[in-house]
Amino acid sequence: MASTWRQMSLALFSFVFLQISSSFEQLSSFVEGSSDDAHSRDTSIQEDGSGTPGSVFSAEAPLIRALQPHRWRIDAPPRRKLLQSPGFLPYSPLSVTYNGKTCILFRARRLAIRHRNQSLVDLTEKTFGPDALVDTKGSFCSKDKAVLNLRFGDMEDLRGLSIRLQMSNTFYESAGQNWFTLDNVHIHYNWTNEATFNATEVYAPSTNSYHCQHISSLQKYDTLLVPSANTDPAAHWHITFTDFQIQAFNVQSGKFAAPSDCATFFTPAILMGLITSLILLLVLAYALHMVVHLKHIDRCEEPKTTVYFPRSSDAESTEKNNL
Repeated sequence: MASTWRQMSLALFSFVFLQISSSFEQLSSFVEGSSDDAHSRDTSIQEDGSGTPGSVFSAEAPLIRALQPHRWRIDAPPRRKLLQSPGFLPYSPLSVTYNGKTCILFRARRLAIRHRNQSLVDLTEKTFGPDALVDTKGSFCSKDKAVLNLRFGDMEDLRGLSIRLQMSNTFYESAGQNWFTLDNVHIHYNWTNEATFNATEVYAPSTNSYHCQHISSLQKYDTLLVPSANTDPAAHWHITFTDFQIQAFNVQSGKFAAPSDCATFFTPAILMGLITSLILLLVLAYALHMVVHLKHIDRCEEPKTTVYFPRSSDAESTEKNNL
């Protein structure tokens, strides 16, 4: 009986697992098919403008047919929004040429600074826009050092504003290759004043570019830029690069190399998912343990009871006579 229960429980869990895995496989195939259809549909609309609303529903027909047996329905075609990667930023990268060769590539979705309680100054258009007037004079590159100097001139209440990024290229024996690091970010203003930030954990192999969603002095963005000293004027400045990407060494064909992203693998969302999965696995293991060790009666037997028969007075008198 116990072996039968074990077989039944294992068969039940196997059936449920197979159903879940098959459902995931079907769902992934539907998503891939609909994504390919949507991509071809968008391409045809952009190229010849002949796309019609009917083509939207025809592209989703396989998914609709698959959902009909489960009495699910789609009221309107879903709208997809692709995550923008560094290759789809609205502006072209800023390039610096030194000795007739492109040696620095830099771009960001947004570059903003603020001094004390003044209003935020957005420098994005002035740095990357089609009519950008930023001057990169003072930038240079060498084998071991690189400097990107962005000169903006007079901006609102700031005079002679410029931002300078200092980078270095170092060989590490433990890694067996060169790594470039962003060492400092300097803000020059009012001609003679300077604020200096030290960059922390901004590095990548010299054969790659570096990309990070935020390089900022703000705490909500992990504070990768910190004032060089407690008395440094940088404590009164806020600077943020959004969707930051830079390469200062080994630039080939004027294009960014493969990016090395600052995002770690174990993000809070991934950690929560791993912990939840571990808890579910422990619950499942405990349930299997309890099912396997269930005890059942192997034979249908009546319980044995002790029957008491009262002794008669004649039997007691006979025993006394014998004694």
